[in-house]
Amino acid sequence: MIEQDRFNMFPHNSFRPEIEYEVEYLPTNMTDGPKLLCLGYGYTARAFAALKRAEGWRIAGTTTSPEKVAAMKGDGVEAHVWSGGGFDASWLDSVDAILVSTPPGDAGCPAFNAASAAIAERAKQFRWIGYLSTNGVYGDYDGAWVSEESDLRATSPRALRRIEAEQTWLALAEANNLPLIVFRLPGIYGPGHSAIDTVRAGKAKRIYKEGQVFSRMHVDDIAAALAASMEKPQTHHLYNLADDEPAPPQDVIEYACALLGVDPPPLVAIEDADLSPMAKSFYADNKRVSNQRLKDALGISLKYPTYREGLKAILAAEKEAL
Repeated sequence: MIEQDRFNMFPHNSFRPEIEYEVEYLPTNMTDGPKLLCLGYGYTARAFAALKRAEGWRIAGTTTSPEKVAAMKGDGVEAHVWSGGGFDASWLDSVDAILVSTPPGDAGCPAFNAASAAIAERAKQFRWIGYLSTNGVYGDYDGAWVSEESDLRATSPRALRRIEAEQTWLALAEANNLPLIVFRLPGIYGPGHSAIDTVRAGKAKRIYKEGQVFSRMHVDDIAAALAASMEKPQTHHLYNLADDEPAPPQDVIEYACALLGVDPPPLVAIEDADLSPMAKSFYADNKRVSNQRLKDALGISLKYPTYREGLKAILAAEKEAL
């Protein structure tokens, strides 16, 4: 799923679905209303699906894990086990919108490889198609701001695969008049996936690199942005998703510790930190991601404009659930 790629900067555990989304699920046998198909039913897709289901949408989703089928059905989701190989075109029957969150591999985007022909054949059927990419495609800007108009400077194989996947989906959309929108996501956090969970698990590190910042966004704000784009699918074909305050990662950990009433871990220079190769690659890119187009075009008002509001809300929801 997409969270296995660039998006979740914070190690996490303790996934708590009982406090994740305050949504009263509709009956699973609902046959009326529009339908959303999630190609990849991960953390972000689940939040978006919950939001749309509360609005009366039917939801279908794919997973590579048969063990996740029961949990998906518990969410009221029509579940399909799919490894990214052969695609059953009947899954598109009565589907009005598609969310693609499968990360590309060496062979490209698995959803594109398997499903693009069937989607193109039914182009007039869809009112919205969203492809979840990453702001990692911008590469390193030495802390400067980037917008949707900025050059793509990425050099890592992972980010280059993302650029190629974006281009293939956009080319398909142009050739077939598909209402497809690319969303470049930042670090995703939310209930069960945040600095609070990292601190509790004893895995928190305060790593310092001079001038380093990351952009991030609460999963509920991401879901709301996707939903808002459904109302204006022809406005733009590309949006950056991010909150209002790119921030140093050590500040986020320190704030989570303060909320939990524990001492923060010591500040460690990045040169002295024991980081995995993937974690080190995150620190190779330094940029501030602008969300101005999102706000101007879709009238978005973020529920959690910075990590402070987001982390406070996560902790408050946990306490209410006790």
